[in-house]
Amino acid sequence: MHVTITGGSGFVGKNMETYLSNRSHETIKISLRDDSWRESVKRTKSLAIIHLAGKAHDTSNTSASAEYFKVNRDLTIELFDVFLRSDVRDFFFISSVKAVADTVVGDLVEDAKPFPRTDYGKSKLEAEKYILAQKLPRGKRMFIIRPCMIHGPGNKGNLNLLYNVVRMGIPWPLASYDNRRSFLSVDNFNYLIESMLLNVNVKSGIYNFSDDHSLSTNDLIVLMADTLNKKANLWHLPKAFINIVAKIGDVIPIPINSERLRKLTESYVVSNDKIKAELKIDTLPVNCKDGLKNTVQSFFIS
Repeated sequence: MHVTITGGSGFVGKNMETYLSNRSHETIKISLRDDSWRESVKRTKSLAIIHLAGKAHDTSNTSASAEYFKVNRDLTIELFDVFLRSDVRDFFFISSVKAVADTVVGDLVEDAKPFPRTDYGKSKLEAEKYILAQKLPRGKRMFIIRPCMIHGPGNKGNLNLLYNVVRMGIPWPLASYDNRRSFLSVDNFNYLIESMLLNVNVKSGIYNFSDDHSLSTNDLIVLMADTLNKKANLWHLPKAFINIVAKIGDVIPIPINSERLRKLTESYVVSNDKIKAELKIDTLPVNCKDGLKNTVQSFFIS
């Protein structure tokens, strides 16, 4: 099976190329920065296009708004239009749960009403809307994939920040807050994509990707500490006290304020029930905790 990948130089793209190659699939990487990509797609003998390229969420909020829409929306629209006129069977748009919501009450499901607040999420959602509005030619399939945070060896991100807190023995003062968050092992991501490619009965549509179980921040700190052979340093300070400190931080510059407290303690649980039902599977191959341990262990040599 031949598969074309955009964004192949990124963390997820490199992992997917290796995964598919190891399973006897041939991959073709194209760069949307090179104007020749249009002809490459038209001539390709690939079964599918996996569109990973995009502008990632900038948590420092320094990126220009227009750049998100140029890359995440406009380039996706152009690529999808070329796909519609090509002989390629499947199109995978790797969107994001952030195209739906920045905060979640309960479990996030595919039919939740989208209300993104960031330019990143809005640009992804606009690309989704365009794709969903187009009529698919007979024999083609379209998948909008909304993964939660993808992690794996070689990818640092926010997990590495928390890892350094644990490694240096810095106390976690927010242990009184009981939140739940979903994660996605890059191995589970690759497994789901390949399973969809091989199963011709999977219907076009929107699918959330996440590991089977969620973890609290406290669980994650304990897991990191165990991996480091350390004792987790969890401080269960009264919430009332933390809230007062956060309000002070709204006025004077200290490490915590109300917005930062919310982001550190909120829950974000993503349901993967739809894709598992579609593929008729009960569990994903990589356990949530095992996947996170593999990622954390990779920090030792980074």
